[in-house]
Formats: sequence, structure tokens, C-alpha cells
Amino acid sequence: MSEAPLTSEEQAIRLPADEAAVAHANEIVIRPRKGWIAIDWKEIAHYRELLYFLVWRDVKIRYKQTVLGVAWAVLQPVFSMVVFTVIFGKFAKIPSENLPYAVFVYAGLLPWTFFANGVTHAGLSLVSQQNLLTKIYFPRLFVPAAAVGSGLVDVAISFGVYAVILAIYGIAPSWGTVFVPVLLLFTVMAALGLGCLLAALTVSYRDFRYVVPFMVQALMYLSPVVYPVSLIPSKYHWLLAINPMAGIIDAFRSAILGKPWNLTTLAVSGGVTVVLLVFGMFYFRKTERRFADIA
Repeated sequence: MSEAPLTSEEQAIRLPADEAAVAHANEIVIRPRKGWIAIDWKEIAHYRELLYFLVWRDVKIRYKQTVLGVAWAVLQPVFSMVVFTVIFGKFAKIPSENLPYAVFVYAGLLPWTFFANGVTHAGLSLVSQQNLLTKIYFPRLFVPAAAVGSGLVDVAISFGVYAVILAIYGIAPSWGTVFVPVLLLFTVMAALGLGCLLAALTVSYRDFRYVVPFMVQALMYLSPVVYPVSLIPSKYHWLLAINPMAGIIDAFRSAILGKPWNLTTLAVSGGVTVVLLVFGMFYFRKTERRFADIA
């Protein structure tokens, strides 16, 4: 009995055996992964140009349609310096380690302002850009990373302002300034680690958007921004050093102003920074699979 002839549609969808084997070999099956997911560094390197454009976009958005533009990068730390100098330097008489209080506090505001802005913007970055998450695929880590990276422009401007302040007071930076890029790298790591953690939590639990500003404000008074580490009893230094910014801020003053280095506090804060960065990025990756559904 002869076989019925194939219709044109059946002929179109039936493949020869060798072509079917090739199609099966090239088949890609996408399955959701469970548990902790490793960081795909190869993918991040492949999309590195996208990170640059996201950082540049955030820089332009920050100063677009503003009255003072880039001047905000100068006014924020300078205004904080003036207020802290009057309240804590003049009225509260907080010691400044034999330095003019304005010089002392601005050295702490340099890393702190970058860290605070980076954590705040990174923590709210996914919620504010939820449309981007649902339309196209790209490494989601780039969203909080761009929010942190865009603050480097402000840091560069703030260092220029600090150079003017040091010149006004006739203070020359110490040779330890060569370590400032390393300390700035630790500041970026701390901001990125905490920013990634808060970004993931804010997407899952929307009330975290109200917690982030309050937490950053409270963390400032737990960091030696307006007071020296020496003001804290030595037996509590290890507790202070658990705050990653404590050792970093103190090290900034040592590097720029030449005061003695507290290597123990810096080592503890540096270790906490590395742990915070690793945990924050891995927690971000663990919850990343749900971002498009709940954003």
C-alpha cells in the first residue's frame, strides 16, 4: 500500500535525519537555577562598555536640568563642612587631633559623602529603573555599579576643593597621599557591596526604600566623620572597626594629613569590606532571577 503524499506544510517541517541531528545538537535549554549563583566575570567583561555608558548616563541625569549643575558636587561637602565646624568644632569642642577642624572634618567627608551617595543611589537603583529590567537582558549588577561609579566624578571635584582648603590653611599633604587611590578603591568596594545588598532587598521588600536614607544617616554617626577614632576608648576600637567606613575614614586622614596610621582598625575594616562586597554581590545574584517578575 503506497504512502499518502505529504502536504506542503508537512514537507516544510520535516527535516532530514542529519539536519535534525544538527538542530538537536545546537539546542539550548534554559532552566532556572537554585541557590547561590556564581558571578559570571566573563559576561561582565563582555558587557564592560555597557557599564561605561550606564555610568555616563547617570552622571548626565544627575546634573541635567539643575540650576547649579556640577557645583552641587562642591556645595554638598563644603556646606556639611561649615555646619559641622560650627556645631561640633566651635560649640561641642570635639577634638580634631591638633588640626583645624575644617581640615579635619573635610578629610572624613571626602570618603563618607561618596559612600553615602553611592549606597543611597545604588540601593534605590533597581526600583527607579524597573522598566529597564523587564525589557532587555544585561548583567543586572551594572545597575547598582553604575550608581556607585557615577559618584567618582564628585569625588574628583571634592579633592580639588580640598586642595584649595589645605592651601588656605597652609597645610601640605603628606607623602601618604600615594595610598589614597587604594583607600578610594576600598570605599568603592564598601559602597558597592552594601548598595547591591540594599538594591536586592528594596526590590523584594518595598518598605526598604524608606529604611535606606535613615540607615545611611545613622551610619554616619557610627563612623568617625565628625570625631577622631581616639575619642573612642581603645577597648571598643574593634567594635568601631566592624563598620567598614571607620577604618577607611581614619586611614584617609592618615594618608592626607600625616597623622599616625591605625593599621589594626584599617585591617579589620578592610576585611569587613571584602566580606560585605562578596556577600552583597552573591545575594544580589541569588535574588536576581526574580527581579523581572517583582520589579
